[in-house]
Amino acid sequence: MEPESCLNPNQNDLLTEIDHQAPALIHVVTKASQLPPFFLEPSCEQNLVVGFDCEGVALARHGQLCIMQLAFNDGIYLVDALEGGGDLIQACRPALESAYVTKVIHDCKRDSEALFYQYGIRLNNVFDTQKISYSLIEEQEGKTWKPDDHISFVDLLADERYCGISYNEKEEVRGLLKKNPEFWKQRPLTERMKRVAADDVKFLLHIHQKMVRKLGPLSRWQLKLRGSLYCRCFCVDAGVYQDWPDLPGPPDEIEAELSELQEILSAVDVPPGKMGYIIGKKGASILRIKESCKADIFTGGAKGPPDKVFVIGIMKEVRKAEAMLRGRIGVRSM
Repeated sequence: MEPESCLNPNQNDLLTEIDHQAPALIHVVTKASQLPPFFLEPSCEQNLVVGFDCEGVALARHGQLCIMQLAFNDGIYLVDALEGGGDLIQACRPALESAYVTKVIHDCKRDSEALFYQYGIRLNNVFDTQKISYSLIEEQEGKTWKPDDHISFVDLLADERYCGISYNEKEEVRGLLKKNPEFWKQRPLTERMKRVAADDVKFLLHIHQKMVRKLGPLSRWQLKLRGSLYCRCFCVDAGVYQDWPDLPGPPDEIEAELSELQEILSAVDVPPGKMGYIIGKKGASILRIKESCKADIFTGGAKGPPDKVFVIGIMKEVRKAEAMLRGRIGVRSM
């Protein structure tokens, strides 16, 4: 029996519209042959768009990937990494790395890190509905930029411009994960696990359609570029991003106006014992840096990496952030 969705509508007519476009059937996948052939063999002729997410235990470079969710127009596929093993995940590599498959995800950084360090997969061509897409649209509509202005998935679903759906069970699941961090390792998958995993991707295709309509050519390029940089963010090895796909270049018709808008990613090395100087008391020091620079600044936190700070933004703001970070730890730029 198909697990019933735990998402509740704010408006019945809106739910009807969304259900008409959203996937309904849930498939548990333990063999590559259970996945759609057009996903396993991406082609420039189809330009596929897929809702995407990962679940796991302490999901990052050292955690464990348990489930990978894929949402298509006709159904949701829960790719069981524990039952299917590495061969199943590797079968998805062509699509995950393909420029012809757009992966719609809400915050790609840790998922990309897990895929890279655990399977050698370089996640490519993402449409990130959190900081990247949502923030671009907000800025495009006149909202003032703020540091760490990341919308949660629950709040995004509740935004009536995109869904207008309440997702109360998400908080319950967070409570379960605190009590049992290995929740996603349980097998067989319970009906609740299937339902929650599916609901995390169920409306991503619908949200993608709504957001794309709001983006012009410049914003679409910025989104692709930021997505590529976010995918690389925690996937650093001695500061070198080897064998990753080329960063997307700007469209020819708007290239002349973009010299100051080209964004970059920088990884600032932090000597042992110095991260506390970066963070400051209750995060005060790093907050001041974030407020001074219009750039996204991330530390690895408990999941790591423990010795780097990552900065994404236009070059002028990134260089400013680098100087301030090095100033906090007493390191002069070379």
